[in-house]
Amino acid sequence: GSGDGQGQILQRFPEKDWEDNPFPQGIELFCQPSGWQLFPERNPPTFFVAVLTDINSERHYCACFTFWEAVESPQPQSHTRNGEGEEEEEEEASAPVQPAQLFAPKSLVLVSRLDHAEVFRNSLGLIYTIYVDGLSVSLENVIGNLLTCTIPITGGAQ
Repeated sequence: GSGDGQGQILQRFPEKDWEDNPFPQGIELFCQPSGWQLFPERNPPTFFVAVLTDINSERHYCACFTFWEAVESPQPQSHTRNGEGEEEEEEEASAPVQPAQLFAPKSLVLVSRLDHAEVFRNSLGLIYTIYVDGLSVSLENVIGNLLTCTIPITGGAQ
């Protein structure tokens, strides 16, 4: 119908809340402040960072990278032609037209207590590229590698 919808969380890391850093409730509303709408053409990807403050006044930096994926129209459209005869108009109105190609937003979100917008943009851009190019790399491994680093002890074993 109207092309409006609701956001849905498809996957998250970590899968369960951490005691000191719970999953932000309503994040799917935050990702699309204008609402989840279908568009007749593919929009370019967008990126923004906003700051959410929790009940303890702690800041959470939310980086959101949104891109658009093709989806099939949910219902066939019908059209009418301006004709002179009513019968002809009724016949035309019942003839379905091929569904139009529509594009739905999909968002990648990174929530952090650290303020590093450029790192967030690069990390989300890498995940987007892997997803769009259909590379056979596990997203869990990519995210684990992005979030993990080893810092050697000075003068210690490498």
